[in-house]
Amino acid sequence: MQIGVETAKAVDQRRVFVLDEDEIVRAALQFMLHDEIETHEIASIQEAYDKGVGWLKPDVVLLGASFLKSNGVSILKDLAERFAGVRILIVCDKADEALAVDAMKHGAHGILVKPLKIENVRQKVDTVLGRGGAKPLVQLGLL
Repeated sequence: MQIGVETAKAVDQRRVFVLDEDEIVRAALQFMLHDEIETHEIASIQEAYDKGVGWLKPDVVLLGASFLKSNGVSILKDLAERFAGVRILIVCDKADEALAVDAMKHGAHGILVKPLKIENVRQKVDTVLGRGGAKPLVQLGLL
């Protein structure tokens, strides 16, 4: 366990799926979160569906913008139907902010804009889980 990790958060049985096509982004987000929350790196939508059955259902999905580009915003509805009550945060570059804003209009709960910082990622995940760390979920230049 790292310095600054709250033990209560580390044992509260919450789960995050990091669903991104970019292996480096997946690994970075998993590293940022794994001390305080059960975190799984997932490379494809089908892998998420397969892994998320039964007890392994995610509470939060960090969804890479590349999946929105390839599948459209309908992927948000599909994830919400498969994983009842899931909270979805879009992970994007500044260039994809407009796509992320559109995703917010179609059910996403927030946006993580790169470059990612550990404290921002943890605070936003905590916020969508209702665990405090109340930071705004959207901090975009387009709004």
